[in-house]
Amino acid sequence: MNAPAWRAPSASEPTLRGLALPNVRMGTAVDDRLLAEDERYRTTLASQFNAITPENAMKWSVLEPARDHYDWGAADRLVEFAEANGQAVYGHTLVWYGSLPSWIDESWSPSQVRAVLRKHVTTVASRYRGRVWAWDVVNEVLAEDGSLRDTIWLRKLGPGYIADAFRWAREADPDARLFINEYGTEGRTKKSDALWRLVRDLRAQGVPIQGVGFQSHLRADQPPTDILGNLRRFAALGVVVAVTELDVRLKLPATPEKLVSQASLYQRVLAACLAVPTCESFTVWGFTDAGSWIPHRYQGYGAACVFDMGMRPKPAHGALVAELRERESASPG
Repeated sequence: MNAPAWRAPSASEPTLRGLALPNVRMGTAVDDRLLAEDERYRTTLASQFNAITPENAMKWSVLEPARDHYDWGAADRLVEFAEANGQAVYGHTLVWYGSLPSWIDESWSPSQVRAVLRKHVTTVASRYRGRVWAWDVVNEVLAEDGSLRDTIWLRKLGPGYIADAFRWAREADPDARLFINEYGTEGRTKKSDALWRLVRDLRAQGVPIQGVGFQSHLRADQPPTDILGNLRRFAALGVVVAVTELDVRLKLPATPEKLVSQASLYQRVLAACLAVPTCESFTVWGFTDAGSWIPHRYQGYGAACVFDMGMRPKPAHGALVAELRERESASPG
């Protein structure tokens, strides 16, 4: 039997956006190509989510491919789409070791590197001031063992670059939420312990870290340990928390049993977020398998999103809807 053809959701069908709690944004990363080319994608994006994150459009190599020559096209289109559809924008990302333009030179002096990094943070955050509700200010600063990752920023500037980036971002946009974002820290791990200490220490120094983002690129058969307890211990530091990049990859083929396991983990992560009063955002890293990065990165894995290749909802979408409905019915009043 052929799968049913895609159709736009009717007004009576449940959407993640329609069921979102007032204090938790339901978001997704956005694929630039699909946003520009696919009407089904735009319709589903607008109806299902009240927050969006640029998957690639705000990365440095995209914004400034040649030094002092900016291309704001994709990022501007995303922000304009969000504004037209009443969606919040989560900016991603100001400082990262990846997606750097080729013109950045390892031979530069520390002062040159610092000047270029400060200019980038200030230029991008200033352009979208008042239009972005939060920024991933620094992204993936830790190695697997919990030490600071060996990057051009650490080699040239030392660990102080992290605090500097937050201070520059705060000067450029005083009202945006400022996040540190990391993977492999969703549960209790050596790396999450190191992230907890880093956030604690930086906040003690007055660094304006306001939020911690947990990427959550997960495998259905390897769920993290104690997600809820981990989110709570970070929240106890006085920061807000967010699930920023959730996908749950499956070993292919994706059988009905695997899809149920995937749905259960999606629901578990959302339940943990909703149980923490300071969890402000829950974002899936792409909502459709048609644009997922997983098959390109993890050979033999895929089907990681809550909508399939034809942009039809999967059991994972139903599990998120069920969790939101349960929380809605449990809310007083």
